[in-house]
Amino acid sequence: MQVRAFVRRARRLLPLAALVAVPALSLAAGVSVKMDFDSPSTSPFPSDRFTVPDWTQNTFRRVKLPKPDCAVRVSDCQDIDVINTLDGFNTQPRITVPFTGDIDPATVNSDTLYLLNLGDTLSGRGFGQEVGINQVSWDVASKTLVAESDELLQEHTRYVLVITNGIRDAQGKRIEGGRYGNLGKDNDRDRDRDHDRDRDTMDYRRQLQEADRWVRPERNAVVGLSLFTTQSISADLRKIRDQIRRSNPAPLNFMIGNSGSVRAVFPVAGLTGIQWNRQTGTAPAFTSSFVPTPALQVVPGAVGRVAFATFRSPDYMNAERVIPATGTLLGQPSPQGSNDLLVEIFLPSGARPAGGWPVALFGHGFTDSMYGAPWTVASVFASRGIATMAISVVGHGGGAQGTLNVLPTGGAPVVLPSGGRGFDQDGNGTIDSTEGVGAVGAQTIVSSRDGLRQTVVDLMQLVRQIQAGIDVEGDGSVDIDRNRIYYAGQSFGGIYGTIFLGVEGAVRAGVPNVPGGSITEVARLGAFRPLTGLALATRQPQLLNLPPTQALPIPVNFNENIPLRNVPPLVNNVPGAAAIQLVLENNEWVQQTGNPVSYAPYIRKQPLPGNVAKPVILQFAKGDQTVPNPTTTAILRAGQLQDRALFYRNDLAFAANAGIPKNPHTFLTNIGVAAAAPLAVAAQTQIALFFATDGATVIDPDAAGPLFEMPVVPPLPETLNFLP
Repeated sequence: MQVRAFVRRARRLLPLAALVAVPALSLAAGVSVKMDFDSPSTSPFPSDRFTVPDWTQNTFRRVKLPKPDCAVRVSDCQDIDVINTLDGFNTQPRITVPFTGDIDPATVNSDTLYLLNLGDTLSGRGFGQEVGINQVSWDVASKTLVAESDELLQEHTRYVLVITNGIRDAQGKRIEGGRYGNLGKDNDRDRDRDHDRDRDTMDYRRQLQEADRWVRPERNAVVGLSLFTTQSISADLRKIRDQIRRSNPAPLNFMIGNSGSVRAVFPVAGLTGIQWNRQTGTAPAFTSSFVPTPALQVVPGAVGRVAFATFRSPDYMNAERVIPATGTLLGQPSPQGSNDLLVEIFLPSGARPAGGWPVALFGHGFTDSMYGAPWTVASVFASRGIATMAISVVGHGGGAQGTLNVLPTGGAPVVLPSGGRGFDQDGNGTIDSTEGVGAVGAQTIVSSRDGLRQTVVDLMQLVRQIQAGIDVEGDGSVDIDRNRIYYAGQSFGGIYGTIFLGVEGAVRAGVPNVPGGSITEVARLGAFRPLTGLALATRQPQLLNLPPTQALPIPVNFNENIPLRNVPPLVNNVPGAAAIQLVLENNEWVQQTGNPVSYAPYIRKQPLPGNVAKPVILQFAKGDQTVPNPTTTAILRAGQLQDRALFYRNDLAFAANAGIPKNPHTFLTNIGVAAAAPLAVAAQTQIALFFATDGATVIDPDAAGPLFEMPVVPPLPETLNFLP
């Protein structure tokens, strides 16, 4: 008994560095952490063991994951090729800890497993902060514990994952140390000796020993550590922003009507309509429709003129729709070319202010274009003296040969380019509504990451155009206020808009509407889930783990078995689920630099150097089926924006009026639905007043009514809340 007491006391008092230095003792076999550093699946992960030095990076490291058999696992190898260009690990990582036997998942919590911040690699900021875990599950087949960090981690920062013996095995006994855990085992000696001949492993062991100096759990002993460095997030966009700020752009070109002979500025009162001939095929083929000019009369007469102009924006995407990787410390992103973009401008009626009209840049959603949502909000904005400007997102708006046919009440029609940014990426002869926004082929894992970032670049260039002076009327005066630039955007526009607000310091205030992140999570949990299934089905080898169902628009089905936040640990015994989880994690990891969650802290909580905290409102709706609530709350938590969140209670609105759509995703723009239109105008009015007062006034759209909570009443909605 005295020997056992001594061993227990030694486990509590001796640091890990000392324990790994003493000879292994023979103890009774028990469950321990696997510490085989040959593979990410046989040791705690993430881990800097799977990186190499790279002094061009903010982290001074670059990821180097081992590859499987590339003749068999083709898609995995393609993904790893992209992952290995990154300078660190996911800032919201999927944490995996393999064990030699079964554990009791109920004993896993933020006291027994947690992360310790060892400091920003460039400044040391954040040292000593602890981060807990969430979304815990136990994979039965592989005996692997899976969890996610409870909060977004800092970029380019070193963290140590701390595994303690507060975790119990299936018999209720404390788990033991792994090879670099506490006291080790006799039968590990030869294996240790072989492994330690590997220089990288020896170097990583030294790093663990160094990290252990800072780890002092209060109630439990350390039985395993994993040291890792998070990737850089903001480096590319910050550098591009600075490049744009140093530029001197040519003025906007309004002489684009009828092949450059007509200034494209039109009084709204003099319009019969605007016909849009959208290029939808390479033949070329066109689909004709009318731009929603009646939407400009939500507040009759508020919009005085609508104008169209072109400007040149640097294009940082290559032919694969990827922004090429450069060193995050010493590298500089370089334009691969440039694009002539079309911008539409809605000017309020009445006398122009002395400095020009304050302006809201408005971002449209996925599959939409500049001829959709921006037209539905422009009237309410104009009624409060706010001009509206919009562009089409990368890959949206049809092909480049599309045109607008402006039909005045008197005089000849005026034809001008419609500014389509899509192209036939897959070579099938058609141009779909989003074709060209995402990477495909061997770069598929990048997805829309760089389409989103390029759209942010285009918005930053538009800001620079405003700062340089915009003369809409052609009378030599400035019509748009250089100093009062705001941003609002819906859905996809809220997603890239959150990124834009985090990076661009010249924008004074913003309102992302129904944003969410990551895109991987938005698709997995919501209406775009069949697209996730299609992606799994087209991998080599494919990863679908359920029989197909014809109930889905695309006959693919899968079960990834990932728990939502704040629920008890889940026991995962679904075959194939772990492989799907890994693919989803890798997708999110690669796409994190285009994830709005990553940029939310920079809006108010922790502005980037040179920026100041911005006034902001984030609007979202209960039971959003397109961008589900857990993906929006991820933004709120990362940016500490709960007190700035407007929560639309669609459940109450639908209960009171069955004419309200069950999916509230478009509640801001539903002016064409009689039951929903007053709510849309109310939400738009909140934005318009917010901007009109330079971010000072925040109203509750229905005052004391129950349909809008301003701010959201805690706790945050972490479940889906879909209406049946």
